[in-house]
Amino acid sequence: QVQVVESGGGLVPPGGSLTLSCAASGRSVSIYNMGWFRQTPGNQRELVAIFTTAGGTIIPDSMKGRFTITGDNAKNTVYLQMTRVKPEDTAVYYCRLHSEMRYYWGQGTQVTVSS
Repeated sequence: QVQVVESGGGLVPPGGSLTLSCAASGRSVSIYNMGWFRQTPGNQRELVAIFTTAGGTIIPDSMKGRFTITGDNAKNTVYLQMTRVKPEDTAVYYCRLHSEMRYYWGQGTQVTVSS
């Protein structure tokens, strides 16, 4: 069994910064990448950023400039640095591990941007 656990969510004021962490543990699997998605009520989960085991990143244009993803392959951990956050960044942020067999999702961490 593989466990994916997010941490670091919370309340942050507009214009502020926040870093989310995600750690995978448990059964050893071949990992392609780990990444972050977010979801608001009534909407589909959307891609925020992906960190590949080759050290590359995939970030949609809408997220570039404010969100940065980094990772530590040895620790199966990824981080999402969020800067200049906006109220529309409010969402549940999910971490996903993409292995050769399937996706593993975390339970999510709430990020609320509000003054």
